[in-house]
Amino acid sequence: MAHEGFHEDPNKLSDFAKDYHRIIQSTMEELEAVDWYNQRAECASDPEAKAIMEHNRDEEIEHACMGIEWLRRNSPVWDEMLREFLFSDQPIVGKEAELTGKDATSISSTSKKSGLNIGKNKR
Repeated sequence: MAHEGFHEDPNKLSDFAKDYHRIIQSTMEELEAVDWYNQRAECASDPEAKAIMEHNRDEEIEHACMGIEWLRRNSPVWDEMLREFLFSDQPIVGKEAELTGKDATSISSTSKKSGLNIGKNKR
């Protein structure tokens, strides 16, 4: 997993691959922090403590977005996928259905049956 360090020998990886990994790892850490702060804020009984944790959560969201933007700028696939799925009011699964030529119900039911549907495992 990305959070466990380099999967391959770092001496065999390009500088770009190392930075790519670092950005993904950092973005994952930021998203984890968002979740933690959000949970803490939701449970806080003191309004000021809640406000501080909400502020911290929002700062972590900013950091995660910066990492995602780096990925977009440095990877044509990230750029394409983010442009396809972000800032749209269209149903998310509906967008994938449009791209793959499948109807949204078949995508939704396939996802429920077979798990993550990632890469070559996608049906």
